[in-house]
Formats: sequence, C-alpha cells, structure tokens
Amino acid sequence: MQDSLQSKNFRINMDEFLPLRDVVFNTLRQAILTGELKPGERLMEIHLANKLGVSRTPIREAIHKLELEGLVIMIPRRGAEVAQITEKSMSDVLEVRRAVDALCVELACDRICDEELDALKKACDNFEEAVKTKDVKVIAQADVDLHDIIVQATRNQRLVQLINNLSEQMYRYRFEYIKDFSQHDKVIEEHRKIYESMRVKDKEAATEAAKTHIDNQKKAIIRQIQLERQKNA
Repeated sequence: MQDSLQSKNFRINMDEFLPLRDVVFNTLRQAILTGELKPGERLMEIHLANKLGVSRTPIREAIHKLELEGLVIMIPRRGAEVAQITEKSMSDVLEVRRAVDALCVELACDRICDEELDALKKACDNFEEAVKTKDVKVIAQADVDLHDIIVQATRNQRLVQLINNLSEQMYRYRFEYIKDFSQHDKVIEEHRKIYESMRVKDKEAATEAAKTHIDNQKKAIIRQIQLERQKNA
C-alpha cells in the first residue's frame, strides 16, 4: 500500500487560507471524488501523512470527516477504506439529482435571461470541446460549469444552497459517468436538447430532457459497477 500511495498524483495545496486539517480533508476528498483514491483502497494514516508531509493528526481528523460524508467507511481490524460505489448508493444520489435537476430547468425556463442563455449555449460548446481533450477532469469541470448556469438561473437561493451541499456526492457519480468515453456523444446531444428546450421556454421538454440525462447516467454507471464486479469475481 505504501508503494501504491507513493505513486498517486494528488498533492496537498498549502496556499489555501484554511486550517491544515481542512486542507488535508479537501485534498483527500478530491482524490476520492476523482478516483485517484479508488473504492476499497485502504487509507493508512502513516502512509498518507508521509505522502502529504503532515502529521497523523490532521489525517485522522480528515478521515473522520470523510466517514461522516459517506466517502470513507471503517472496517473492523482493517481501518479506513474508500467507500465502494454501489448500485444502492448511486441510486440514492441520482434519485435526488433527477428531481433537483428537473426542478432547476423548470424554474430556469421562466427566469433565465438572454445573457445566461448565451452562456448556456457557450457552455454546451465548451463541453463539446472538452470532450476532445480526453481529459476526464476537464470534461467533468465543463459539465459542472454548464449545470451551474442552470442552477443560478433558478433565482432560488435555497435551491442553490441545497445543490451546493449535495455537489460533492453528486460529483463522484458524475465523474464515474464521464469516465465512460462511449457516452460522450450522447451527453453532448442531451445538453443541446436541454438548452434548446429552455431557449424556447418549453418547460415540459426541458424537464423530460433533464430526467433522461440522469436516467442515462444511472444506466451507464450500473454497467460500470457490474463490469467491475465481474472483473473482481
């Protein structure tokens, strides 16, 4: 495991104006969300401390916070492990996202301004360009940027706050979906459908497009989970 951790690319960012425990927490959380630390991987305090150049105390505190978020589980006699991506956990998260995204596009259809529509169209273009890079992190960020425009266009601060609170959990499954390169053309098409429906203020079509977007994401992730299960059988 020590060799495995040493080969990881994640690094601590000491430029943040945060307590060390929060910097370590953010670093480890990002490594989990992007798959740098993989499901089932053990999080050994001393090895992580050596890797990040910190003491074991902020590592221990970060692992505890990650456990509370559901990204880490504690296994008797083994310690901390990155939580597995299961069909149940994925389904729970995407059920929430499906309902929230549908609400967002419905509200945004009535409230989005011309400048935001232009920004949404550009975000669709940017996502298509990001796909060409084959860089999963770049593609995932372009996807986040696109959906953020719709969320802000709702003009509902409670809804924005709710989505921000769920964003990290949602990002993990978004990242899993984006890693499936065979789905990228479909995602581009779905984004365009959402944009075109919102442009003409067709709330029903926009809502259905948003739901279909999440339904297809769920199917793709289930396929990946099943393939991973077969490989490990």
